[in-house]
Amino acid sequence: MRVLLIEDDAILGEAVRDYVAAGGHAVDWARKLEDAKVAIKAVNYGLVLLDLRLPDGSGIAFLKGLREANNGTPVIILTAHDQISDRIEGLNSGADDYLVKPFNLGELSARMLAVARRYGGNASPMIRLGDLEIGQADRRIVRNGGEIALSGREWAVLDVLLARPGAIVSKGQIEEALYAFGSEIESNTVEVYVSRVRKKVGHDYILTVRGVGYRLGMQA
Repeated sequence: MRVLLIEDDAILGEAVRDYVAAGGHAVDWARKLEDAKVAIKAVNYGLVLLDLRLPDGSGIAFLKGLREANNGTPVIILTAHDQISDRIEGLNSGADDYLVKPFNLGELSARMLAVARRYGGNASPMIRLGDLEIGQADRRIVRNGGEIALSGREWAVLDVLLARPGAIVSKGQIEEALYAFGSEIESNTVEVYVSRVRKKVGHDYILTVRGVGYRLGMQA
């Protein structure tokens, strides 16, 4: 999925960005709320990682603004505020989870996938698709005991499809997931990466809906 990280601390922000990107997600990093507001209006994010104390305002105010605007993008708060009252305020303001600094990056990854599963309607950390077993948390695909390796961009394509099981995913939605990997998106980029994923997981699992987009097939 494509993630918006809102964090002004350079060291922590870089660590989170690199870790999340290494997990196959595209990450946009905003150091100020002003930049975050511009980004979230322009991009359909799958998740927001939100610090509460930013140089130009309050993360809680930003979160409340999202919810008042009926923006339901999942939000995980990342903050040093560890009082119970702080957690209650964050969750009551519309956050989906609350993680206190310092935190383990592995725990952050697990919480991200838990939130994504809730929104995708899939409560299990292991997804079964025909003869494939897909572990999104540990980035493993297994078929008949053998592992299938995907690159970060290939995972980005598969994640978008898995987040909408059975639904049609447009080319534009897949492009958004690929944008933050730092390379230019050419006219055939989506087709190239869809083709690569098909070759690895099986052509029957990603169906083309001509003129509209793609969807997962042969779901079990």
